[in-house]
Amino acid sequence: MKTLVMKFGGAAVASPEKFACIADIIVEKKRLYDRIVVVVSAMGNTTNQLLELALQVHPTPPRREQDMLVSVGERISIALLAMALHKKGEVAISFTGSQSGIITTSEHSDAKIVDVKPHRIHKALGEGKIVIVAGFQGVSREGEITTLGRGGSDTSAVALAAALFAEKVEFYKDVGGVYSEDPKKNRRAVHYPRMSYQEAADLMEKGAKVLHLRAVQLAEKNHIALHVLSFSSISQEHALGTWICGPSEKSKVEKVAFEVGNNVVK
Repeated sequence: MKTLVMKFGGAAVASPEKFACIADIIVEKKRLYDRIVVVVSAMGNTTNQLLELALQVHPTPPRREQDMLVSVGERISIALLAMALHKKGEVAISFTGSQSGIITTSEHSDAKIVDVKPHRIHKALGEGKIVIVAGFQGVSREGEITTLGRGGSDTSAVALAAALFAEKVEFYKDVGGVYSEDPKKNRRAVHYPRMSYQEAADLMEKGAKVLHLRAVQLAEKNHIALHVLSFSSISQEHALGTWICGPSEKSKVEKVAFEVGNNVVK
């Protein structure tokens, strides 16, 4: 059975209206894949707002309590997206990081994923449900809620893809793929249709924020192809986005890229 992991960042869920738009994307993908898992970030600037709220109460908030607070942002997103999918006639269920079986180290605010035990996800997928997972968070072996640091939702998506033997991970951004520079600041930025894991990692290390470095490294370790796309419009110049993969994933990427390209042309 074909499994797809999709990741939507904060810009994709920045307003209530956008949940209906990304629900449409997910419904379209359901025609091509048997099982779909969607990882989402908090809405827009929600995480920053929650951190500012914490500082209004305590100048140096205890890390444990800060994690409890900021993890709320993703829980809002997963519930709203599940509602948006239900409205379109799809059966969807939302899970927090801990409910999804994402096990982490104990460092609050910067935990690392050490294991994924997606028992509830497997059960829900077996029942034909679209599964929506809160990115950026997990649970330590001591049972404490933890967060993964900035960009942690990208890592959540790749870790789940590895545990579920997914075909690939699709990252939906507010740009049409990976570029040499931020295309919103420099319209002459070069678009990369395909990159190796190492090329992508080098770009992330130089400050590019399109994906988290840890996610790229985890994808390379598990031989998972990554596809960076725009959520805004399939008809834009770089609608096919950017593929990030290694030699072992090249044939699979070419096959899927051909199918996607045909869908775009249609």
